[in-house]
Amino acid sequence: MCGIAGLVTKRENKQELIKKMSDRIKHRGPDGEGYYVDNDIALAHRRLSIIDLATGDQPIYNEDKSVVVVYNGEIYNYLELKKELIAKGHVFNTSSDTEVLVHGYEEWKSDLPKYLRGMFAFAIYDINEKTLFLARDNFGIKPLYYAFMNDTFMFSSEIKAFLDLPDFKKEFNDSILQAFLEFSFVPTTETFFKGVYRLDAGCSLTYKENNIMLDKYFKLDFKEKEQTFKEAVKNISDVMNDSVKHHLLSDVEVGSFLSSGIDSSYIVSLAKPNKTYTVGYDIDKYDEIKYAKDLADKLKITNKSKIITKEEYMNSLNDIFYYLDEPTSDPAAISLYFVAKLASRDVKVVLSGEGADEFFGGYNIYRYDVDLGFYNRLPYFIRHFFSNVAKLLPEFKGINFLIRRGEKPENYYIGVNRNFSEKMARKVLKEKYPLKAIDVAKEVYQDYSSFSEIEKMQAIDINFWLMKDILLKADRMTMASSLEGRVPFIDKEVYNIAKTLPIEYKVTKENTKVALREAAKEVIPTEAYKKKKLGFPVPIREWIKDDDVFKAISDALNSDVANQYFDTKILNKLLIQHKNNKKDNYRKIWTIFCFLKWYDIFFKENV
Repeated sequence: MCGIAGLVTKRENKQELIKKMSDRIKHRGPDGEGYYVDNDIALAHRRLSIIDLATGDQPIYNEDKSVVVVYNGEIYNYLELKKELIAKGHVFNTSSDTEVLVHGYEEWKSDLPKYLRGMFAFAIYDINEKTLFLARDNFGIKPLYYAFMNDTFMFSSEIKAFLDLPDFKKEFNDSILQAFLEFSFVPTTETFFKGVYRLDAGCSLTYKENNIMLDKYFKLDFKEKEQTFKEAVKNISDVMNDSVKHHLLSDVEVGSFLSSGIDSSYIVSLAKPNKTYTVGYDIDKYDEIKYAKDLADKLKITNKSKIITKEEYMNSLNDIFYYLDEPTSDPAAISLYFVAKLASRDVKVVLSGEGADEFFGGYNIYRYDVDLGFYNRLPYFIRHFFSNVAKLLPEFKGINFLIRRGEKPENYYIGVNRNFSEKMARKVLKEKYPLKAIDVAKEVYQDYSSFSEIEKMQAIDINFWLMKDILLKADRMTMASSLEGRVPFIDKEVYNIAKTLPIEYKVTKENTKVALREAAKEVIPTEAYKKKKLGFPVPIREWIKDDDVFKAISDALNSDVANQYFDTKILNKLLIQHKNNKKDNYRKIWTIFCFLKWYDIFFKENV
């Protein structure tokens, strides 16, 4: 796990500029730094030493030093690929997984990412051809951003690496503001920094002579396969055992995060790491520590925990939004920040349970299509009529149910955690912005038009909620503490099993993740396999009503920046309603508060 950066520029002080980029992301790799600089390009690598501690320093070259790579991630099938490449005549000089990339590029060129099993973002430069090749893993576990400004092409693991470059123009991109409010995170390849783009998951980029060429080498698919439930459970058990085994490859100790739910409990029960880490809060319904300790005791492994106070949580926000680069209102990001900090005192690598819900059907909303209750048995045209009426009414409890049950997913569904409705987002914004959430999701729906309703929703949740929020915060919050986070559920081979499952093995009227729960039941020594995943829950809903947090949020909602973009009268009304227990507005309030905190850090302060 590391950080990478680079720039192609005519400027002569490339060494100075690339050093500044590298220093900005030092937290991603404090163990070392390496550079490649010539007349055309400069590349940087920050190293967090995990595999091949002795000879794995980057950049790494091929035999004649005509191809050079800087890379962030882990290639879990590198030993198999290395054996194949040696048989083809390639000569290796290190034991690092990184070297597979340069020889693999020589052998397979732009098809290289298709051969890789792992999490990665890398840059390969062909010195003779003067061609730069960037790629990101299938599901976007590792980040990569790029921009082309003033004849300079720049890329990095994090946007903040661009801030010190003379050719970088920092300008706020307000065109995606409505989409952000609806999703509660940035759902586009555009970012809030105008001209800065995220290389999408499963994509590669080739840069040569000022031309940028993008290629989508991986696309989600769902192919139900005829199989018995027993066969499905065995396939899941086998592939999860294999994935966890691969994710334990390391020359340093591997620990694990542990919450109270099935996902991390399953990972920990398979891996049995010596050390696990949990955070909680001093409000019982938000505290998972006792469940985690119970599992750890039964497995005879260590669990270290921490109670996060309200003051710690609120005081950490400036640091957290600086590390995040992009705003998200997911309160779990802060929990991840603290649990990563706790783990980093002991280990360099942790396992984590992200991805199971999206791959195996873990969200209750997926059950609507298999729940043949009274309302679902009504003819579609009646439900559609009620849906259209509901859209015209003010928001009330149950309105989302009426809207959802009377519409096809492509007309309303943008993700399991939708925040603002389109109508409410337009109401709180002062300007009308062209991009709304359903427009962002449109291309995904076009690609999956022939699939079932549940598979359409899965495609949306994987492409947006998983790839652009869950994995973003997982990467940034672990890397803020120089910790490598590994996600065994989000694995190429696990996905190949998950995509074949019939709908009834994912969700039924009674339950979610049906086949996965059965597989987990075989190894989890507690009843965590039955428990709904909470995912490090946070008592923000309650804290907003406390005078100190209320004042901090009120000050932000009435700031000059808030007044520039939002109708502050409506924002204050939402806040007062929540404090007085008249309406649960915490997600809307927290989303705008987080955006304003992030904006202050990157556009008001001189970071």
